[in-house]
Order: sequence, then structure tokens, then C-alpha cells
Amino acid sequence: MKYLNYYLSIFLISALLSSCTKNSGPEPLRDLQEQTLDDDQALVNYLKTHFYNYQDFQNEPDNFKIKIEIDTLDGDNADKTALWDQVESQELFVSDNNNNDISTKMYYLVAKTGIDKNPSTVDSTFVTYKGELLNGSVFDEKELPVWFDLASGVIRGFREFLPQLKAGDHFTNPDGTYEFDHYGQGIFFIPSSLGYFSQSTGTIPSYSPLVFSVALHKVNLADHDNDGILSRDEDPDGDGNPLNDDTDEDRIPDYLDYDDDNDGTSTRVEFDRDGDGIFDDDDNDGIPDYLDANST
Repeated sequence: MKYLNYYLSIFLISALLSSCTKNSGPEPLRDLQEQTLDDDQALVNYLKTHFYNYQDFQNEPDNFKIKIEIDTLDGDNADKTALWDQVESQELFVSDNNNNDISTKMYYLVAKTGIDKNPSTVDSTFVTYKGELLNGSVFDEKELPVWFDLASGVIRGFREFLPQLKAGDHFTNPDGTYEFDHYGQGIFFIPSSLGYFSQSTGTIPSYSPLVFSVALHKVNLADHDNDGILSRDEDPDGDGNPLNDDTDEDRIPDYLDYDDDNDGTSTRVEFDRDGDGIFDDDDNDGIPDYLDANST
């Protein structure tokens, strides 16, 4: 019996060591290109097997209290129109560790457009939302509106989708509370590369495609560096993305840089000295003074 116990102990120790070896260290970072393809296939499968309550929105187009609900196409819902037949897609590019641009897709659907202004990718937005995994598990939900600065503090998918919606309006109840109305509502479906990718956050596993239902209530046009130019307008290359503009190449994007051309004169001073509402170009070289290091 003692020999049996001896060999059993050796077996258990070996198994434990083997288990520790197999589970030691973090998972190696997955290849971005391969993960993007896998995520897209998962999203396509989801979109082809799910629908949202579009009939509620069609039957009551002026009722802005209707919330977006997603369900599977089976049983009594088998005849509903799949999300796949209603969504649009947008091609975006993400960079891998070798600075290669990898193409990826965001799918989205606008249930209600809204009536006010669209945000840019660098404005502040007042939103309610629900975030889900593809298995239907809700990982985050805000039923009372919260402010999000789209330039920072949000995943890229949020930043890219919100400009598709318009804000609404509001009215005050007799008891002093607010009611929001006529706001934009929509859903977006993103691969992990536009979400948290390899990070495991809260109840979101790493490499998770995500689904967000969002209502946009208000938009605040931001001026992050307080230079008198809206952040959305600090986009010299005109590609619609102020996050990648850095005129003086000091690693501070123009929308955060109080002196965009680094000539010692602030953007606020150089932009419009004569107060006519048009940017100044004293040397008539086609480059506004606030972006021209040769003009102070």
C-alpha cells in the first residue's frame, strides 16, 4: 500500500506541475489580421440570425420612448427581417504592431435619425446605451444619460458610430425633471479591434466582438485647447478625423495644441486678428497664419 501511495503522490505532483506549465504566463497576442477575419465572421453570423424590434419603430414613428431590443430569428420570430438585411457597413483601418494598416468593418443601423446636430468624432455626447456580447450577455447599461467625450475615454467603435446620429431636444416637467425627445437611436456591431481587443475588461472577455444600442440626446461642440477653434474644425487635411492632425509634429494633435504651428504665438491670437471671422493669411501663401510657422 505504501508503494501505491508513493506512486500516486508522484503522479499528482507531476500532473500539477504539468498543469502549471500549460497555464503559466499570459496568452500570446493574437494576430490582428486573423482575429479581424474571425470577428467579422462571428458578426456576420450574428447579424444573419438576429433581428431588432423594427416593427415597433415603424408602427409608432413619433414614440421616442421605444427602446431597441434584439432577439433571435426562431420560433414565432422566424419570419422577421434579419439585421443582416438592414445594416450598413463602414470600412475602417487599424494598425498592427508592425504599423501595417489592417482593414476591418463596423456594421451599424440607424433606427431613428434625430432632429438636431450630428457630433463629430471629437465632440461631447450625452447618451444612454446598452452594451452586449454576441451571446446576449449585457456587460454595461446606462438608462440615465451620461456625457462621453468622443475624443478620449471611449472605444473607437463608439467614436466612429455616434456621428451617424443626430441629437434630440428636451422639455421640463412641472416637477422640474427633464424629458428627452426626438433623439437619434441606433445599433452598432464592432470587431474586437474597435473595442478592447486583447484586454479583458469587467465581464468582457478578451477578443470579444461587441453590440451597442445607443440613444443620442445632446451634443456639445468641444474646443479642447480653448483656442477659439472648434475641435471638429482642427482638421487641416480634411479627412474628417482631427485626431491625426499634428501640424508642428510635436506629438500633440492640433485640437489639443494651443500653438498649432509652434511659432511662439498662440493659435487663438493668430487665427483671426482682424475679427472678420475668417482665418488670417498675412503672406498670402494659402496657409493660415495659425498653421504657418513662417508667419507670426
